[in-house]
Amino acid sequence: MKKYIITLLALGLMTTNSQAQDMSLDQLLKVVQRAATESSAANKKREATFKQQRDQQSRLLSEARAQLAALERRTEELKTAFDENELTLADLETTLAERAGNLGEMAGTVKVLAGDLRSAIEESMTSAELDSRIPFLTTLASQSKMPNIQELRQLWVEMQREIIEEGKISRFTTNIRDEHGEIENNVTVTRVGTFNAFDSNGNFLVWKSANDANNSSGKGELQRLQKQPAGQYASQARAFVKANPGELAQVPVDYTRGTILQLVVQTPSIQDKIKQGGPVGYVILSLGAFGLIIALIKFFMLFASGSKMKSQIKKKQPNQNNALGRIMSVYTENPDSDIETMELKLDEAILRETGPLESGLSFIKVLYVIAPLLGLLGTVVGMIQTFQMITLMGTGDPKSMAGGISMALVTTVLGLVVAIPLTVLHSVLQSMARKQTQVLEEQSAGIVAKMAEK
Repeated sequence: MKKYIITLLALGLMTTNSQAQDMSLDQLLKVVQRAATESSAANKKREATFKQQRDQQSRLLSEARAQLAALERRTEELKTAFDENELTLADLETTLAERAGNLGEMAGTVKVLAGDLRSAIEESMTSAELDSRIPFLTTLASQSKMPNIQELRQLWVEMQREIIEEGKISRFTTNIRDEHGEIENNVTVTRVGTFNAFDSNGNFLVWKSANDANNSSGKGELQRLQKQPAGQYASQARAFVKANPGELAQVPVDYTRGTILQLVVQTPSIQDKIKQGGPVGYVILSLGAFGLIIALIKFFMLFASGSKMKSQIKKKQPNQNNALGRIMSVYTENPDSDIETMELKLDEAILRETGPLESGLSFIKVLYVIAPLLGLLGTVVGMIQTFQMITLMGTGDPKSMAGGISMALVTTVLGLVVAIPLTVLHSVLQSMARKQTQVLEEQSAGIVAKMAEK
C-alpha cells in the first residue's frame, strides 16, 4: 500500500513538474483525491475477485476430493471384480481345455478324412465328371481353424456322393487325350463306376490323375489306350456303349481299376509273338504256309480222283478221266494178250498211275521234318542273343534278356505248330493215296483172275 502511495506521489510530482505552471494546488488535491478513490475502488474489486476465486478454488478442491474418493471406491470395486473374474477365467480355461481336447481330436480326424478323401477322389475316375470337389477338400485338409457345421456336412455329402458314384453307370461329355497325345473336345464318355470308361466308339479309356508319372498335363484327365484289348473285350464294350437305356448288355469290368486292363493290353498278341520269333520265325511260317497250300491242293486232287474211281467201279465201260478207267482200258485195248503180258502191262499202268497219286507227299514230309529243326535253330539263336546281353548288361535287368528268350521260345513253338498239322495232313494224304493205289491193284488183280478163268 505504501508503495502504491509513493507511486502516486511520484506520478503526482512528475505531473506537477510538467504541469506546475497550469495547475493550482486545489486542482492537484482533486487529482490526488480522485486517484485515491479510483485506487480504493480497484483494490476492493480485486479483493472481491480474489475472494470469489478463493471460494471457487475451495469448491473445486472439494469436488476433486469427492471425485477422488469416488474413484478410490470404484477402484476397490474393480479390483474386487478383477479378482473374481480371474477366478472365473481360470475355471473357464480349465473347462475350455477339457472340451478343446475332444474338439481338437475331432478337428484332426476331419483333416485326415478330408486328406484321404481328396487323395481317393484324385485317383478316382469319378473326377472326370465331378471335378469341383478337390478345392473344398484341399482347403478343409489344410486349414488350422476348427471346421464349422456346414463344412462337416459338406464333407459328409462328398463322402456319400463318392460312394454312390462308385456304383453308378453314367454318361457325360468331357475332353479326353487320344492315343497320339492330342486333346479331343466334347467326347461322349460312358463310365462304369470307377472301374472302366469307354468313348462313343467303345474304345477303352483310363484315368490319369495329376500325380501320375505318365501324366504331364498337371491335372487329371481321361486317356485313350494306345493299344486296345483283344477283340472279345472290344466287341463287348462297343455293344455296351450302343445299348439303349434299360437294355441289358455285357460289359468287361476291371475290379482293380486299371491294373488288369494294363496287363491285358501289354499281353502280346499273335502278331507280336510272331514278331518276337525274328527272321527264323518268318521262315518257319512261310514253309508252313507253303506246305499247307500243297497239302490242301493234294487233298482236293486225291478226293476228286477217289470220287471218279468210285464212279468207275460201278461202270463196265472204262473212262480215261480217272486212273481206274485207264487201268481197265489196258485190258479192253489188248483182249487177246496172254496172262503174263497182260499182268506186266497192268503193273506198268499201275506204276504210271501211282506216281501222280503220291506226288508232293514227300515234299510235305520234308517240311514237317524241317520245321522243328528250324525251331531248334531259332532257340539256339535266341539263347546266343540272351548270353550276349548278359555279357553286356549283366543279369540285373531281366528286360534286356527278354528278347532273346522270347525268340528262343517262340521259334520252338512255331516249329511245332507247323510240324504237327503237316504231319497229320501227310498221314491223311498218304492214307488216301495208298487206298486208291490198293483199289487199282485190286482191280488189276481181278482182271488177271478173269483172264485166267478164260
